[in-house]
Formats: sequence, C-alpha cells, structure tokens
Amino acid sequence: MTDHNSGEFNPFPKLYRLFREIVISEKIDGTNAQIVITDSGEIRAGSRNKWVTPKDDNAGFAKWVEANQEELKRLGPGQHFGEWWGAGIQRNYGLKEKRFSLFNTHRWGEDRPACCGVVPVLYQGMFSEQTIKETMEGLEKNGSVASPGFMKPEGLVIFHVHSGEIFKYTLNGDGHKG
Repeated sequence: MTDHNSGEFNPFPKLYRLFREIVISEKIDGTNAQIVITDSGEIRAGSRNKWVTPKDDNAGFAKWVEANQEELKRLGPGQHFGEWWGAGIQRNYGLKEKRFSLFNTHRWGEDRPACCGVVPVLYQGMFSEQTIKETMEGLEKNGSVASPGFMKPEGLVIFHVHSGEIFKYTLNGDGHKG
C-alpha cells in the first residue's frame, strides 16, 4: 500500500487499447513448467512456483529436463515457460507419453529443440469477442488441436499483444455453457 504522506509520486498506469492484435492458443490442462538457462549454459527446471529436481520433481519434469538438457540448451539463455502434459497429468489427453509445449508462440516455430512442442495457435488477428466465442465453439465441437481426437479440451488462452497480458477462457467455467 502506498504511504500517501511519503511524498512519493505514483503515476496512473498506462491504458491499453482493447481492439488490438490478439493470439488465441489452446489452453492445455497439464502442469505449468519452466526451463531456465543461464548465460553460462547451466539449466534448471521449475514448476509454477518452485525449482524442481529429479529427487523433488513435478510429474517427472525435472527428470525429463535432465535427460534432454543438451538439446534444450538450443532454447538459449533465459526463462522458457510451457505446459508439461500428457500421460498421468491432469486430463492425460489420451497420450501414453508426456510432452512439453512452449507458451511463446511468437518466438517458437519449427526452429526449436525437437523435444519441445508449442501450444497450438488457433487465431491471430484483431481482438473480437465474436472471434473468441467462435474459436471456443470450434474447440468444443472439434476437440483438442494439441492432441487430435481428444474431445475434452480445457479452453483457450488469449494473449493481448499490445498490453502483454494473458487471459484464460475455459469450457467449464467463465460463463461458457459448462
């Protein structure tokens, strides 16, 4: 809380225009994961809120990072967030294996480590409530794009490019039918 007697000036936050570019991707129901690579090439695995190790793991993610560390170093220095999902994690998606899908769809295309996927982009363009609604209806009708044939996907992630904010919209909640 700001101490109004301190004399410290607090500016009003920047306002962003709503009708700007958005990227809609499939929200995969797994567990949030991250890979951190230092400038010297050291690699660490993390969950949403803590570091994980093969001895104190999160659904086998740290063991996977350790086994794939040489390939993962191709991600380059930085913090790389994604979803660790598949067999034995949340919805399972009918998979016999686990997968790691990076969130940053602007950065990662085909030129990424082969052991990593990217969350599927379902729409990229101007913000439109109608487009968001239609994209959700398509996901509900056709099932997961990340795991074709799986008919109980979780929902959408909407990235508002101008503000840098991320929003989720799920099939079972958020005012959508379920």
